Amino acid sequence: MSEGKEIISVSKHTMKRLPVYLSYLKSINDGTIENISSPVIARALNLNEVQVRKDLASVSSTGGKPKTGFDLLQLINDIENVLGYNNVNEAVVVGVGNLGKALLKYSGFEECGVRITAAFEKNPELLGEEIGGKTVFSVSRLQNLCERMKIHIGIITVPAEEAQEICDILVDSGIRGIWNFAPVKLNVPDNVAVRDENLGVSLSLLSMQMKEIMKKNV
Repeated sequence: MSEGKEIISVSKHTMKRLPVYLSYLKSINDGTIENISSPVIARALNLNEVQVRKDLASVSSTGGKPKTGFDLLQLINDIENVLGYNNVNEAVVVGVGNLGKALLKYSGFEECGVRITAAFEKNPELLGEEIGGKTVFSVSRLQNLCERMKIHIGIITVPAEEAQEICDILVDSGIRGIWNFAPVKLNVPDNVAVRDENLGVSLSLLSMQMKEIMKKNV
């Protein structure tokens, strides 16, 4: 961020919206647009204009100008900086079931500042395999490799009954961020961030939203 513009705080709700803004801004960055205003962004994304203006003002290093708005390239760079996309963090996946394999094969994480370097699994039949260019190691090697490679993020895709044990190993290995796909609440120290992804809850919420939309369209 440039000097003279101090970011006091960015709320969790704003952080959730920033990737949406970033995706839109990148989609229109074809070299023909120099500036973009918050009303234009709000209309394109069907969001509240005041909220969009506040969100972008909280992360912009230059601030939007009343008539011209934000410098498009600078705004993209500012959002990426806040999201940490310009600082690559290395991660590992623990659990190489269907979900783990899908994450290992996904090529878009590096655009978000995350590089998956390896996978870990208990099933001996999977050890030594390469999935998405990443080697599958035994869970018994998890702590040693994480410490040696200075891994910062652990992605847990193991069954619920195994998740806390894996979490404890990751924490002991120096992991500071855990992306948890296991349907269980993990116990971690205050200096470790956890993001829970409960697929069942997400699907239920989607079903509820669909029902509400269908009621309105009857």
